[in-house]
Amino acid sequence: MRKLAAWLINPLNNWRLREKLFVMFLLGGILPLLFFVLYSYTTIRSELSAQMVANTGSTVAQINSNLENKLDTYTKLSATLYLDSTMRAYLTNDYSVDPALFVDAYKYINNSFVNMLTTNPDIHSMTIYINNETLPTDGMFIKRMGENFRNSLAYKSLRDSYGDVRFVTSPPEPDLPPMFTLSRMLNISSMNNPYGVLTINILESDIFRLMEKESEDKTVLIINEEGIVMSAKDKTLLNQPIDLPDKFPQDMNGQFDSTYNGELVLVVYNTTKYGWKSVSVIPYSSFLSKANLTAKRILIYAVASLAVMALLIYVTARLFTKRVETLLGMMRRIEKEEFELTDIRPLGRDEIGQIGNALRRMGQRLSALISDVYMKEIDKREAELNVLQAQINPHFLYNSLASISSLAIRNADPRMNKMVTDLAKFYRISLNKGKNTLSVHEEIQLTRYYVSIQQVRFANLLRVHYDIDESVLPCPIVKLTLQPFVENCINHAIWDHEHGINIIIRACRDGQDILLKVIDDGMGMRMPNERDLPQSDDKLSGYGVRNVDNRIKLLFGDSYGVSIYSRLGIGTTVTIRIPGK
Repeated sequence: MRKLAAWLINPLNNWRLREKLFVMFLLGGILPLLFFVLYSYTTIRSELSAQMVANTGSTVAQINSNLENKLDTYTKLSATLYLDSTMRAYLTNDYSVDPALFVDAYKYINNSFVNMLTTNPDIHSMTIYINNETLPTDGMFIKRMGENFRNSLAYKSLRDSYGDVRFVTSPPEPDLPPMFTLSRMLNISSMNNPYGVLTINILESDIFRLMEKESEDKTVLIINEEGIVMSAKDKTLLNQPIDLPDKFPQDMNGQFDSTYNGELVLVVYNTTKYGWKSVSVIPYSSFLSKANLTAKRILIYAVASLAVMALLIYVTARLFTKRVETLLGMMRRIEKEEFELTDIRPLGRDEIGQIGNALRRMGQRLSALISDVYMKEIDKREAELNVLQAQINPHFLYNSLASISSLAIRNADPRMNKMVTDLAKFYRISLNKGKNTLSVHEEIQLTRYYVSIQQVRFANLLRVHYDIDESVLPCPIVKLTLQPFVENCINHAIWDHEHGINIIIRACRDGQDILLKVIDDGMGMRMPNERDLPQSDDKLSGYGVRNVDNRIKLLFGDSYGVSIYSRLGIGTTVTIRIPGK
């Protein structure tokens, strides 16, 4: 994630400030506008879709209710004939004994059917198919249940119907209007042996009138259980499967998105108790045209606003960055020690102008103080280092120590000879030809010589132990770092002249740094503040505790130096931190 962020951000670091401001402000203007356009379009689309779903759902439900009422009417008509015992007697009577009796039968049948057709003009025809071979057929109301009828969809749909009605689509016939058929098995006396089949052919136009007004701006269909179109405005769709790639959900009513004739549509449906569905297919483009028009207008206004905004942002960024570039030029001149900035015109009274005025005053002030303060401070630091490193004339010191050593040998005094020899080695290492640093190894050796000199005086009272990590020996260190603290242990920490003192000198690594420790079991001291080093006027050749800390910080930085931990009656631990390279 960080690599990706760096990959995106790093190129921006090389852009000019004017370009960054222009891009950032422009994005700050574009993103809210785009969000506003998208939000407006989405909201309008959602509201229109919800409103269309609600209105269409209500309409489809009303069509469904009207369709159920219409189908209930046809069902009741069929029930009238189904329950007509007189007609059943005429249809099942044996006319072979007295053929003249069928005249009365036809009078009754004709009167019944004509009355129904007269009162229900949307019914195209009514027919009863019979098995009674003794009853003559008229070819219109009464027909034989021949092989052609038994192979028809109307007859096959009656399987396992047990006297219930079935609605099927009538196959198209030349010169006849579209229609569908109600079929019912006449078997009231025997469920397994029907005496006939009633068919009622209903005009499709009568069903279409239920949804004619709703078909003006959308496609409204009535389909049966198999998805075959039973009624539609476009009559070429009749008896064809509905052209939807998606199946209808199992719910009795609802809506879903689909495609129809290659167009994204909203499909709202409702199912009757007969299994038929009233379906409304609405193209999204028809009711979202207002939303699209509104979104286009908003987008045009947004683009116009964006153009004006881009111009204003560019002018503002140019004016702003031009003054920033002037400030940058002033800073570069100050960097080159050109402190006279009077030739640059004022930049105004705002924050940038105040910065420019402050830079002018700063340049004038630096011009006046650079030699008086800055140079003097540098000379002071150099003088301090020179004084700290060159207090003794090495040639005079070596000659004097050599003379003392010769006298000790003449007088057969080996202790004095060893002491003077150690002192000469001590100063030879400490002077180090005027250099400020030496290796940790040399510093340890210098400390050993100093301890050897002191042991001539204190003998067994002074016990020094060394714990040195050999890997730190080549590393550089400020010279005379350990000796002042060993000297403090001898001068201030010994409280019992019979038992003396133990001193541990330790050198080890701590991560990338080196820690040097001087640990004693002397009397210790009170530490008013552990962050501050204790004051001490006792120095050896000008090297005190604070002197060591200051020299380390001057050479290596403020993160290095000396820290002391001490408790009265327990002892003292001095920790010196230096870099490990």
